[in-house]
Amino acid sequence: MRRVLVRVDFNVPLTDGQVADDFRIQAALPTVRALLERKVGITLISHLGRPAGRPHGAFSLQPLAEVVSRHLGQPVTFVPGVPGDSTYRQAVSADPGAVLLAENLRFDPGEETNDPDFAIRLAFGHDGFVQDAFGTLHRAHASTVAITRLLPACAGPLVAAEVRALDLLLSDPRRPFGLAVGGAKMKDKLPLLRRLLPEVNTVFLGGALANTFLAASGLAVGSSLYEPAELDSAAALLESWPEVIHLPDTVVVEAAGQVDEVAVTEVSADARIMDVGERTLQAWRPIVLGLGRLFWNGPMGLYERPPFDHGTATLARTIGEMTGMSVVGGGDSLAAIRRLGLEGAVSHLSTGGGASLTYLEGEILPGLQALEER
Repeated sequence: MRRVLVRVDFNVPLTDGQVADDFRIQAALPTVRALLERKVGITLISHLGRPAGRPHGAFSLQPLAEVVSRHLGQPVTFVPGVPGDSTYRQAVSADPGAVLLAENLRFDPGEETNDPDFAIRLAFGHDGFVQDAFGTLHRAHASTVAITRLLPACAGPLVAAEVRALDLLLSDPRRPFGLAVGGAKMKDKLPLLRRLLPEVNTVFLGGALANTFLAASGLAVGSSLYEPAELDSAAALLESWPEVIHLPDTVVVEAAGQVDEVAVTEVSADARIMDVGERTLQAWRPIVLGLGRLFWNGPMGLYERPPFDHGTATLARTIGEMTGMSVVGGGDSLAAIRRLGLEGAVSHLSTGGGASLTYLEGEILPGLQALEER
């Protein structure tokens, strides 16, 4: 095999045009190194952000080439232009052993429409395809579905590890089984809760998501962020699973420039809930430590603004002390684990994001299905 096309997930945060967090890049490197040991050329393809099917400098992958090169210890050539164009074809033909990083896939509208013609242009000059971007497999895009019909295709180590970890999470008989779910949007987490509430023993809720449940239980949430349209859904889950769902007993609020921890029954009209309270975290701690397996996705508060990162950081430390299986996913949750240096204390760090949630919800991932059919 002369040259392999590798779909990676380099959808990383940029600050002033520079990579702010290279976790996803580092996660892909073992796959790249394994291919290099086999003396094959590699073309890395990825998306970044949502450029809406047209070139946009703010979403260029060019700054990533230097980062990948530094980690690999060898040159990585950035291929400008729209992926699949004449510049791309010349690059993949010029040096069979080179490592190339193609420009943002989403600069071409054919990526998100799963266009077979775009996939044909991507496949040019390649002898095989490795899918190693689990976080994209819930999308039926050209680089996840159409490309698998054109080249011999297989899952890469990252995709295989994600599937193994999520399958083990669902099938491992060790109990109790817990979920910790936070973040802002109920619609993103509601399918997960509906799917797994019958399977789990404990669910800890934080973030604005918890505010919606607090409001649904009849408590005042002041000026806090919550979703009035989802109150009925939250109330139905509380009614069905009252012994399983753990809401905060205390919360950190901000009112008139002052920060305080109060009971959830004492949130004033001008107060805004910003985080889970310390007393709640200490009450949750022994339950978390006693779990046989746990899946955590989403921050417990406004993680971007200290001191409202305390709940998320404290939960991260507690999960790091677990002896049971722990799987952590979601950008803020992963950031907390990494910021605290707890990567080695967690069973599996999921880069899957929405794909992990979709998989745990029992839905078919088009990109994974395409690989299985091959």
